[in-house]
Amino acid sequence: MTSPEDRGPEEQAGREPGQGPEDKPFHFTDKRKVDPEAGSPREGADAGSTGGSAGDDAERDPLAGLDFEPSDEAEVDAAVLAAKAEAAEHLDALQRERASFTNYRNRSLRDQEAARTKGIEDVLTALLPVLDDIDRARQHGELTGPFAAIAEKLDASLEKFGIERYGRVGEEFDPTVHEALMHQPDAEATTTTVNLVIEPGYRIGDRVVRAARVSVVGPQ
Repeated sequence: MTSPEDRGPEEQAGREPGQGPEDKPFHFTDKRKVDPEAGSPREGADAGSTGGSAGDDAERDPLAGLDFEPSDEAEVDAAVLAAKAEAAEHLDALQRERASFTNYRNRSLRDQEAARTKGIEDVLTALLPVLDDIDRARQHGELTGPFAAIAEKLDASLEKFGIERYGRVGEEFDPTVHEALMHQPDAEATTTTVNLVIEPGYRIGDRVVRAARVSVVGPQ
């Protein structure tokens, strides 16, 4: 019998004499526990330290080893979506109420301003005869002494409420703010102008309470 020391390198390596290392057949063994194509555990795969029962469970339910419950998570998502939808409804209702209140407030302010202007206009209309008498006395130089001071205070009070007296000699005639009671032709005139203020006009802002009653002179 030949001893191991008497064997050649080929015999010690398990090869027949004359067979080189490149002639030895190569075998590959796939030891992966999960089939990469099927995505499931291989039959007969070792389940590890949990034994065969864990492997059987993995084959029956691939989600058996997960540590969360998908059903609970779905319920939480549904609750969040419902809460967001309810919040959106409340926000929309609040915005509508706010817009309605803003419109109501603006309308109330306009109504208040209109009522205030109407009240001032009513008082001015009632005072027009008195104001005309004061103006005539001023034009004739009869407004002197304490009566002149009273007339100035009255004019200042009217200005505080936005009442303006207008109408002066020499200004151009405007039919929207003047009422011509007399007209005198002038061959040299190029425009129609006021040459006499019979009764001054009064207005509140842009609203004419009474047009100025005047005499005008203009082209024939």
